[in-house]
Amino acid sequence: MLTRNSEALDFLLTRRSRPAKTLKAPAPDRDELITLLTAAARTPDHGKLEPWRFIVLQDAALGRLATVAAARGEALGLDPETADKGRRQFADSHLCVAVVESPQDSPKIPAIEQTYSAGAVCLSLLNAALASGWGANWLTGWIAHDRPFVEQELGLSAAERIAGFIHLGTEGAAPPDRPRPDLATKASWVSA
Repeated sequence: MLTRNSEALDFLLTRRSRPAKTLKAPAPDRDELITLLTAAARTPDHGKLEPWRFIVLQDAALGRLATVAAARGEALGLDPETADKGRRQFADSHLCVAVVESPQDSPKIPAIEQTYSAGAVCLSLLNAALASGWGANWLTGWIAHDRPFVEQELGLSAAERIAGFIHLGTEGAAPPDRPRPDLATKASWVSA
């Protein structure tokens, strides 16, 4: 029997990320964040490998990471605007969850499916936060792909990658909607 959850469908049809730079305090507390992480962990996961993990970044850790990101941008010779985006991602954040793709050895489950699962965790966490009334944004940027930064500052192994930094807080300003994909150009129908 078909059971329709109209509220959930309406949410998904109208969901909109909130730009990280517009998020302000307060952010979810530990108990609220545990609920959001629990929802995110219910993501599709072929083989039940759990090829991801969370690093919760808050308070002084965000300030420290902002300082290190600024130094890394300078060391890499990035243009000041690009370098500052990496710094501001942490300096302006009140709470950030790094979703780490943590692949597991498996003779049955291809690595790409584990990558998809980590991406699904990011979207699930984002949607759980938005559905709970929080503002949330999924970012990566150059800093997410800088190996010295993610290995030394976040403790990632050589096999791990950042799937996303999910920034959480209180919505500071409602963003305008953006143009959405034209399904006539994105969907094809095959019936035979």
